Amino acid sequence: MPNPARNAYDLTGRTAFITGAASGIGRASAVLLAEAGATVHCADRDEHGLHGTATAIKAVGGTARIHTLDVSDRTQVEAAVQAAEEADGLDVLAAIAGVMHSSPVLETTDEDLDRVLAINFKGILYACQAAARAMIAARRGGSIVTMASGAVDTGGPGLLCYGAAKAAVVQLTKTLATEAGPHGIRVNAVAPGWIRTPMTERHNNSEAQTHTEALMSRMSPLGRVGDPADVAQAVLHLASDASSFTTGQILRPNGGVAMPW
Repeated sequence: MPNPARNAYDLTGRTAFITGAASGIGRASAVLLAEAGATVHCADRDEHGLHGTATAIKAVGGTARIHTLDVSDRTQVEAAVQAAEEADGLDVLAAIAGVMHSSPVLETTDEDLDRVLAINFKGILYACQAAARAMIAARRGGSIVTMASGAVDTGGPGLLCYGAAKAAVVQLTKTLATEAGPHGIRVNAVAPGWIRTPMTERHNNSEAQTHTEALMSRMSPLGRVGDPADVAQAVLHLASDASSFTTGQILRPNGGVAMPW
């Protein structure tokens, strides 16, 4: 018998392009979308990590393609998205690649700001532009998922560059949703809370990491920090027909740390 609930999340016959797919949230999302049936094009500058993601996708019976690229380079992003469209079509974009940065406002340099904006905002912009153009030309609709952050809802010391870039991603998401909607393309953002990933771990020693996670756990009504799988589920929801009437929205898998109206 047909299973409407299961079918709503079925991506069989569809193709997803995911940036930041070599690790963390990007890898978890790539594997989950592959489990849901999608052919997944995995993009990242970390080629070794991409092969690890491809191996994980194959282990669940999925199909993976690899694109080694720098998301801050428009030409590389456009070429990879075009290659994916020509090879398999393009139904889903999950623009996840990003870097963490922390510096006090009074110590932030032009170089700090330019680097973070180039990756965390422009990298998502380039992917969105390339994917939207391909989807519009194909006339079959699609879903674009951008990666924002809980930093857009709360202030915090050191988060100027990172928070500003993610706030820009939210505005991009809402604006593109209004422009792409008439073409049947949905555009939504995911704004995670504290997630245990290589990006959040690399700047701390084990003692500092344990302290940070304990603090963030106490701030959450659920009493824990998140894992990449928690965010991947949100990406799958927005990529699938389960969210067919959802666009221009921010989905917040943050454990209840922020509850904006």
